[in-house]
Amino acid sequence: MNRKKTDNGKRRHPVLRVLLGLLLAAVVAYLGVIGMVVWKKHHLPPVEDYDAIIVLGAQVKPDGTPNLQLQWRLDAGYEAWREHPCLMVVCGAQGDDEPAPEGEVMRGYLMGKGVPEEMILADTTSFNTRENLQNAAALLAGRDVKKVLIVTSDYHVPRALALAEDEGFQACGIASPTLGGWWLVKNHTREAVAWIKYWAEKAFGIEIHNYNFRIHGIEPHDGE
Repeated sequence: MNRKKTDNGKRRHPVLRVLLGLLLAAVVAYLGVIGMVVWKKHHLPPVEDYDAIIVLGAQVKPDGTPNLQLQWRLDAGYEAWREHPCLMVVCGAQGDDEPAPEGEVMRGYLMGKGVPEEMILADTTSFNTRENLQNAAALLAGRDVKKVLIVTSDYHVPRALALAEDEGFQACGIASPTLGGWWLVKNHTREAVAWIKYWAEKAFGIEIHNYNFRIHGIEPHDGE
C-alpha cells in the first residue's frame, strides 16, 4: 500500500512541475507584454501632416462632464486642432453608468472651447477601440481625408494605431497624460490584456466584444 502511494506521488510530481512551469512562463510572458506597452508608449512614430483628428472616448462622470483622463484627451485634441484646424471625430457610446454618450459629451466640450459644431463628427455607438475606428472611418468616408491623427492616452496610442492600420487608415498619434499611482498600474496591465486579445483576433480572424463576450468574424478591409 505504501509503495502504491509512493508510485502515485511520483507520477503526479512531473505533471505538477509541468503545470507550474507553464504558469511561470505565462506570468513571465504577461510581464513582457506590460514591458512592451511601456516601451511602445515612449517610442511613438513622429506626427506627420493630417487631414482629420480622431479623439477616442473614456469615462463620462455622473454629472455629464468628462472625467480627468477624457478631459486630457480632449485638451490634447483641441491643441492639435488649434495648430491645424480640420475635421474632428469624437468616439464613444453610453455605458451603463454614464448619463449620456461619450461622443455627445466630447462634442459639447470641444464646442465649449471654440471648435465649430460643423467641424465635429460624433460617433455615439462604439464600445471599444476597434468600433471607434470603424465608425470614424464610416463618418469620414467620401471626404478628402488621407491621413488621420489619433488622440488618446499614452499607453493606448500604439494599439490604436495598429487598429487604425487594420481599418485602412494612414495614421499618426499623439498621447495625452495618464493618471498616476494605482491607475497607472491598472491601465497598463489592462492594456497588456487588450494587446493579447488583439493578437488573438488577428490570428483567428475573430472579434471579441468585451461588453457581451460575443465573438464573430472580422471582415477584412478592401485594401488587405
